[in-house]
Amino acid sequence: MTDWTDPGFIHGEGTILGQANAAERPRYADPSTFARLPRLDQVSDADVHIVGLPFDTGVSYRPGARFGPGHIRASSKLLRPYNQSMDISPFANQQVADCGDLGINPFSITEAIDTIDTAVTGLGEHGATTLALGGDHTIALPMLRAMHRLYGQRIAVLHFDAHLDTWDTYFGAPYTHGTPFRRASEEGLIDMERSLHIGIRGPLYSKTDLEDDQRLGFSIIRSDDYEVDGTRSIVERMRRRLIGGPVYVSVDIDILDPAAAPGTGTPEAGGLTSRELLHTLRGLAGLNVVGADIVEVAPAYDHAEITGIAAAHVAYELLTILSGNRAH
Repeated sequence: MTDWTDPGFIHGEGTILGQANAAERPRYADPSTFARLPRLDQVSDADVHIVGLPFDTGVSYRPGARFGPGHIRASSKLLRPYNQSMDISPFANQQVADCGDLGINPFSITEAIDTIDTAVTGLGEHGATTLALGGDHTIALPMLRAMHRLYGQRIAVLHFDAHLDTWDTYFGAPYTHGTPFRRASEEGLIDMERSLHIGIRGPLYSKTDLEDDQRLGFSIIRSDDYEVDGTRSIVERMRRRLIGGPVYVSVDIDILDPAAAPGTGTPEAGGLTSRELLHTLRGLAGLNVVGADIVEVAPAYDHAEITGIAAAHVAYELLTILSGNRAH
């Protein structure tokens, strides 16, 4: 008789639990965790915490990213334990656990920010890494506050996005999904010599947006640069900018072209392919990645899990990077 309480987790090194065994339980069955990994309460400790941040009160256009964490999890069921592109099994030498979703106040942005900051700080107090599934991009600010507190220094931000997210305010509001990196720079959280946007494109309010962005500490690699220079050159430029200290990776799914990620709140034509994004993320191998988020997945606008699958693979590559770094 099948034991429905035991999904038959695959064991990695020592007591590490990996994914539920698809040979014993269909992928479309439980568990409903990311990549069918164990819950935090099923392991004694974890090296990497995956936490859902279902919050989208900071959006300025299409809402719905509060449903992103569940959608990414649902789209991750087909992920397998061996990453052939990196020759790494990301769940074999590090304990990855899904912490579920954080309860976040949808009516107060400031309270939501404090809740995320406190929770992520707590998750990282014993050296574990947090991978956050958003949610809108407002969540990057409390994530960076937590990273700064945990590591005691400014953190280089690698920001994949169509948009700068260094605007000042919307309707006088200082905390929105378009302002997190301005606030982070103003608060002294980011390394202004090593931070970088990748994928920027589309119309801006004025040229001063770019001037302000540079003053706040960011260099820019545009979406068009992939066409002109190629992915290999982009990776080389990225590594030169980031090397030398801790790196926080923030991936807004709208870095992808709407053809590859329609399920997002502020789509812009002319974006990256999923192949270009995944290849670029693999270029982080060996760098000191200390945390990450994947944001702005809005399933109401998604079709056939196109956006969710892309986001799930982004998370998989980030987990592979963390695994590879841990192995060395």
